[in-house]
Amino acid sequence: MTQQVAPGPDGFLRGLFDMAVAVADPMRVVPAHLPPRPKGRLIVIGAGKASARMAEAVEAHYGPCEGLVITRYGYARPCQGIRIVEAAHPVPDQAGLNASAEMLDLLQGLGPEDLVLALISGGGSALLCAPAFGLDLKQKSAVNDALLASGAPISQMNLLRKHLSRVKGGQLAAAAYPAPMLSLLMSDVPGDDPAMIASGPTVGDDSDAASALAIAERWSIPLPEAARNALAQGKSGVVKTDDPRLAQARSVIVAAPAQSIAAAAKAAEQAGIDLRFLGDQIEGEARDVAAAQVEQAIQIAATMTAENPPVLMLSGGELTVTRSGSGSGGPNAEFVLAAALALQGHPHIHVLACDTDGVDGAAEVAGAIAGPGTLAQAASQGIDARSALDDNDAHGFFASVGGQIVTGPTLTNVNDFRAILILPPQPQDQEIVQAP
Repeated sequence: MTQQVAPGPDGFLRGLFDMAVAVADPMRVVPAHLPPRPKGRLIVIGAGKASARMAEAVEAHYGPCEGLVITRYGYARPCQGIRIVEAAHPVPDQAGLNASAEMLDLLQGLGPEDLVLALISGGGSALLCAPAFGLDLKQKSAVNDALLASGAPISQMNLLRKHLSRVKGGQLAAAAYPAPMLSLLMSDVPGDDPAMIASGPTVGDDSDAASALAIAERWSIPLPEAARNALAQGKSGVVKTDDPRLAQARSVIVAAPAQSIAAAAKAAEQAGIDLRFLGDQIEGEARDVAAAQVEQAIQIAATMTAENPPVLMLSGGELTVTRSGSGSGGPNAEFVLAAALALQGHPHIHVLACDTDGVDGAAEVAGAIAGPGTLAQAASQGIDARSALDDNDAHGFFASVGGQIVTGPTLTNVNDFRAILILPPQPQDQEIVQAP
């Protein structure tokens, strides 16, 4: 029996992405992990693109709470007692700097009968801004901008960030001592390492200053002289994992990429799709990963007949872009543009890649989708896809030819979602399968 995906391949892929986002809604995943109220004070702190929604979920459970959460501009949610501060991401600003200082002050004077509930999600690295070694905001922002353009893996970026901060690498948890701390984490990093989510402000780290300096040198990150000298001398405030100030700090991951991809995979299989799962921890240069996955997709397509069901390749993780051009485009849109170029209008393959937080790179765009007609559409408008890729201008390309996916704030963050749909060679004869 032959099959068809409807309301069209693009609609089907978009439905899977929307499902992956919905599964990671903090209102769904946070309440089950909330402990009883403590005997003393309950202080709620947090940072990240999902943190305001997490705070909303906390107050839906407890009622009004005392605390402060820092989130990205446009990602605030109504809370009864927790103060929500919006700040810049991915490059920090004065609002984040001021709110981080206020958060550290809020943690002073707590005791063992109090409880600090920390709500941490991706984006917290930029939003929690408390530079070390006398760095000012301009210098801190310059380092962060250079990291984003370097192509370094997120684990390398976050390790360096820890050693240039007064709040990351367990320092936020140490500031709350002797109060116990429970951190609820939404993972946006490959491997779900709590120490890497938002640069681990509530989780200890055993790396040293020398390793941070080596990362700066490996990825050609220019450091202010004061910071370079401090790292060279072995100075860092990062808190070791066996530090007694962290003895009462524990972390729980409440949402991770695997859960979202599993939900999409289940929906696809129920729709009669042949699933090929590539992994949820994929890292690497966006265009290189795209080329490798497209090669695999073309090989699969070459073996299919009209009687085969559609095939779906699913993957997650966090790709990077080594920025050399002047255009606008994050790793998801660049993945799709590179895939479209590699496919060269293949008649049966469609590609989607989006960030579950709704922000791909620094743009208010989740990602993009491309199909057999993408390059032809570009050519009809006089747009050179190869030139756009060379200029790192994937967002500009898809804004012009169509294919941008704009969600607005999703209020969650469980990393990237990539899907490649391969249809049998006679899609016009296929039976309809409803999108999720």
